[in-house]
Amino acid sequence: MKQYLIRLIEGETLTQDDTHQIMLNIVAEQYSVQQIAALLMAIQTRGVTVDEMLGFRQGLLETGKYINMEDYNTLDIVGTGGDGKNTFNISTCSAFVIAGAGFKVTKHGNGGSTSVSGASNVLVEHGVKFTDDQDQLRRSLDECNICYFHAPLFAYGMKFVGPTRKALQVPTCFNLLGPLVNPCHPKNSLHGTANQSQQRLYTSIHQRLGDNYGVVTSYDGYDEISLTSGFKICTNYFEKVYTPKELGFNYIKPEEIYGGETPADAKRIFDAVLEGTATENQKNVILANAACGIAIIDPNLSIEDSVEMARESLESGKAMAAFKHFVELNS
Repeated sequence: MKQYLIRLIEGETLTQDDTHQIMLNIVAEQYSVQQIAALLMAIQTRGVTVDEMLGFRQGLLETGKYINMEDYNTLDIVGTGGDGKNTFNISTCSAFVIAGAGFKVTKHGNGGSTSVSGASNVLVEHGVKFTDDQDQLRRSLDECNICYFHAPLFAYGMKFVGPTRKALQVPTCFNLLGPLVNPCHPKNSLHGTANQSQQRLYTSIHQRLGDNYGVVTSYDGYDEISLTSGFKICTNYFEKVYTPKELGFNYIKPEEIYGGETPADAKRIFDAVLEGTATENQKNVILANAACGIAIIDPNLSIEDSVEMARESLESGKAMAAFKHFVELNS
């Protein structure tokens, strides 16, 4: 570790091979908590590079569990988190709308960090039990068009940096790694980032990975399409700024997508959207994000056209049917 820290102190960046080896060494418990903390803060102070992120990602995937879904064309839809907005479970709810529209979703997620309810929290509230069994996950994907990867069951290496990250109490590059280590390496992804700097980083990473991607950020700091402001999307094919009006929606107020004070509060909003009893603006946020995901997995569709597919999935009850079957199968 000493050689890496000296290089960082002298203003150098680390190579992909460097951070790959560092991650392997962290999992092998070759470093002290103090050394890991010094490394993370040195990188955070300067700003993490694409190569550094790719090396950490490679190490996490190598030391984690892989799930083979290569024969499926699937999408992951997930935000980086850390935007501090405490919205309800927008990405997770959108995932079931996408599944209801007939597309395969391999959703990766965890418990909430800066929000009351992360993806895993809202699923637990419904009695879902997480699994790393490949046959069960594939069955869920076949029957419901969606399966769920609870991150701690797959990215084993994260637990070796957990105590350090908790002690530091500030974000590090590991806050950005979660969406990049989906254990089935999906062919398509829609990732939300909290600011344009993170969006540029993620776009560059996806360009290096060569997958089919969309990276979105709302201009007022949400790591998803919030409809509280305009948003920018970067994909393999185009970069474009949208306003809510261009998708057929009105601007909304932040409190209209607030997730509440407890996981139970967030669950009630999540259920209301799928049941058709949510407010119009809660519903519209889900339609916007689901439509964006559909447009990523099927590049022949525009986001505008995909809004109607998402609407049909939600209003016909197909999204709710997918969710009910998912809960039955995974409880």
